[in-house]
Amino acid sequence: MQGPWDKLPELLDRGEVDIVLNGYEWKPTWKGRYGTTMPYYVYQLQWMVRSDDKRLQQLSDFRSAGSDKPRVAVLAASAAESHVRQEFGDAVEIVLFDGATDAMRAVELNIDGIDATVQDLPVVTFYSTRFPQLRKVGDPTAPGYYVALTPWEETSLTHALNTAILDGWQDGSIPAIYERYGMWNDMQRHRGLGLDERSNFQLDPLPLEIPNTQSGTSPHKTTLYELWPRLPMLFQGAVMTVFLSVTAMPLAILVGLSIATARLYAPPIVRWVLGLYVELIRGTPLVLQLYVIFFLLPEFGISLPALVAAILGLAMNYSAYEAEIYRAGLQAVPRGQTEAALSLGMSRWQTLQRIVIPQAFRIVIPPVLNDFIALFKDTAVCSVITVVELSKQYYIHAQSTGAVVALAAVTGLFYLAMSYPLALVVGRIEHRIAAGTRRD
Repeated sequence: MQGPWDKLPELLDRGEVDIVLNGYEWKPTWKGRYGTTMPYYVYQLQWMVRSDDKRLQQLSDFRSAGSDKPRVAVLAASAAESHVRQEFGDAVEIVLFDGATDAMRAVELNIDGIDATVQDLPVVTFYSTRFPQLRKVGDPTAPGYYVALTPWEETSLTHALNTAILDGWQDGSIPAIYERYGMWNDMQRHRGLGLDERSNFQLDPLPLEIPNTQSGTSPHKTTLYELWPRLPMLFQGAVMTVFLSVTAMPLAILVGLSIATARLYAPPIVRWVLGLYVELIRGTPLVLQLYVIFFLLPEFGISLPALVAAILGLAMNYSAYEAEIYRAGLQAVPRGQTEAALSLGMSRWQTLQRIVIPQAFRIVIPPVLNDFIALFKDTAVCSVITVVELSKQYYIHAQSTGAVVALAAVTGLFYLAMSYPLALVVGRIEHRIAAGTRRD
């Protein structure tokens, strides 16, 4: 079964899968949450930059860049993210991606100013021919262990997996697979075999120094005191959500109104083109549109910052829906009023500006505000192009602390605090419009 890499443990929690086996690094936060097998691979981290980048020749260059911080792409909730934060701190700017190949492509095309990426060495080895314009910087570093995750209570399953891994090493089948794909190296000789009484992997007394990726505790021990430091980050994500909404929605309204007006009064060919635009945007998902804007356009030499791409994608997506709302509103204004205005000597533009659009605007206010509320929640999709809004902050800290339920409740309260006042405004406006209609 497939799923987003950073959310695979959630499928395990839900009982939808029995084993998570996808390059998951051992870290202290797994203890008490999941069963962890003995390591089946010893990975290292590898830095990569563009081949023509003369500024970043060695790892020390990342620390000495000064105010012009290198932007480093890493997989969200990975050991690479923890390593870069701990070893380089504020010397670099970390950009979170949901996929390794997306991060590598961003570096290769210099999307949003991404200068480098840190990936697991097996990923670099496997995709080396796909990204020939990238080169390695420095030696592999920060070794760690790949383990399989199992449900905490399934001790027998963990033991059976350990037996299978051990048999694969003893009969040579696992090393043969690594040799075949160019992933065998001397680090595999340091593979740890320390297990506790539940057959779970334990760090001591293993020979490698694993980076400390623990930034929280298991969900059973999480306290309000431990969650308190996470609230500013969630608030920061909420601010980004609000910013995306209040910048994208006015653009969507402006474009939508222009499209609706042109579809009613422009020449036939213009109406046909705009109608095709509306159906194309409404017929494709927002996530695909964001991917096209952020990842595909750079292939043609058009690279937009992630924030700009997110605003543009949201505005473009909602403009199609706003166009239909405004078209219905414009058509709801009695034709006789337009004819009367034209007979009085008004131009078509004056009639639209002074007679038709003001009445249509009054009609469409409730559905437009409802769309605004929906836009608040759709900003979560922007995380696929590295924009860290509220939902992305939740996923980051839920994975690092294990406080899935508590952080979900806080995140839900943030969303409710942002959307509920708007819902009250919509209800009040609808009530006033209905009252005005009855008086008429």
